[in-house]
Amino acid sequence: MSLKIRRLSGRNDSMMAESFTLERFVMAQDPLWGRVLSELQAGSKRTHWMWFVFPQIQGLGYSDMARRYAIASGEEARAYLNHSILGSRLREATVIVNSLENFSVEQIFGYPDNLKFHSSMTLFAQVTDGDDIFTRALDIYFQGKQDNATLMRL
Repeated sequence: MSLKIRRLSGRNDSMMAESFTLERFVMAQDPLWGRVLSELQAGSKRTHWMWFVFPQIQGLGYSDMARRYAIASGEEARAYLNHSILGSRLREATVIVNSLENFSVEQIFGYPDNLKFHSSMTLFAQVTDGDDIFTRALDIYFQGKQDNATLMRL
């Protein structure tokens, strides 16, 4: 068994996060995090941060940004959630979106970011065995339906 597989199967959260290059997300989020929260609280995403705040599985986007911030596997998604900064930020942002029940997902994110949000919520609901936060987002904005393109790549 390789060291990387041993680390992942051992479920040591800090070691698991080290197996992936997650700092790319932290570096992208840090200068914009206040803006991200403000835009979400207002119910209208206006600037460009979707790729690294609500990442999706690799293979769905083809731009440089989509490829740079794609999550390669379920294991990397778990590591993202277990990362001390990224996991709490993803949950914080998702809780805010879930509180905007009077807004449609299209109003909050616009197109095509509404599709990216669907993909991201599907990814993280899958790797957390249906975490209430991510499943709730799917229930509120997508009638509980998961994104098939994401499921096919997991």
